[in-house]
Amino acid sequence: MLNFSILARDGAARAGEFRTGRGLTVETPAFMPVGTQGTVKGVDTGELIAAGTRIVLANTYHLLLRPGPEAIARAGGLARWAGFRNLATLTDSGGFQVMSLGHLRAIDEDGVTFRSHLDGATVRLTPEDAVRVQEAIGADIIMAFDECPRWPPESREALAGSVERTGRWLARCAAARTRADQSLFGIVQGGVDDGLRLRSLELTLGVDLPGYAIGGLAVGEDKDEMYRTLVLVAPRLPADRPRYLMGVGTPEDAILAILAGADLFDCVLPTRTARFGTALTLTGRVNLRHAAARLDTGPLDPSCPCPACRDYSRGFLAHAFRAREMLAPRLVSIHNLTTMHRVIARMREGIRERRAGPVARELLGALHSDRLPEWVARVLDRVGEAA
Repeated sequence: MLNFSILARDGAARAGEFRTGRGLTVETPAFMPVGTQGTVKGVDTGELIAAGTRIVLANTYHLLLRPGPEAIARAGGLARWAGFRNLATLTDSGGFQVMSLGHLRAIDEDGVTFRSHLDGATVRLTPEDAVRVQEAIGADIIMAFDECPRWPPESREALAGSVERTGRWLARCAAARTRADQSLFGIVQGGVDDGLRLRSLELTLGVDLPGYAIGGLAVGEDKDEMYRTLVLVAPRLPADRPRYLMGVGTPEDAILAILAGADLFDCVLPTRTARFGTALTLTGRVNLRHAAARLDTGPLDPSCPCPACRDYSRGFLAHAFRAREMLAPRLVSIHNLTTMHRVIARMREGIRERRAGPVARELLGALHSDRLPEWVARVLDRVGEAA
């Protein structure tokens, strides 16, 4: 069971830590790299830890398809099977695929029937199945099976139906648990509809759980709407439990969400953009496929301790991308994860120093050369007012 404590507060922002059933400690706020199929693409566990990673995410739906939960359980569970022994682990329930694979699934009251994107085979997930599979996979934190609605929603009535169904499925997930060493998190849905978010909050908090997540954001909605919803929901979640904002992974979004009171984040963006030649730095993004990078003899970020910055120039990395060398996306993936962890570590320090707001403005200013985009400035004001 998760043991969570808050060590410092500044406004709505919190710095804390939790300890997993396996005895691993994770400082919060924390970013979780996405290892959908049991691997963060191109990055091994030692490199993840050196970059600052303490918890990693894997996906129930994809691991159900291959290699199957029985194979993972036979190997001793996710941490042993995937080499994550020194990392905390979390599995999504497959609820996101209810949205992302909308063309390959059918929803009914009992669960969801998918047509496998690999071979067309029928795959069935109910709330009980999602818990059973996640218990076999053996992650430290498991997520309730929910209906993540598509964006934009089909109608308010359809969105309301998904909220009620997600609440009923949460109760079934909670009843299906058999392992005391795992922690089940519930998920608040409702799109950007305030009334439905509050209804989902009521249903979710009706089940006493060690942590809660905010889902269905960062799926295409306007940034102002996303943060208005976050500011509505986050402070209404229990103050003594972790708050997980699902699917958020840019430095800007992490900074702003931390100010709003979120503790955990995940996203494929740092590693996905790395594979296409985009580096995240503390002074903004660098496109290594631009011609200007070819003759640049400086590092990606002179303040960064990662191997890409320590041992290589922008020019070399640009060459390695053009030459399609595997080293290039690996190095930039490690760099981007290091940057995310550095940003969040600086925000943790700012909270402990009771300077979360000024630190956020410093980081955001550096990311945008002191010319904040209008949406960032608006959201910063909104989050600041809420805090």
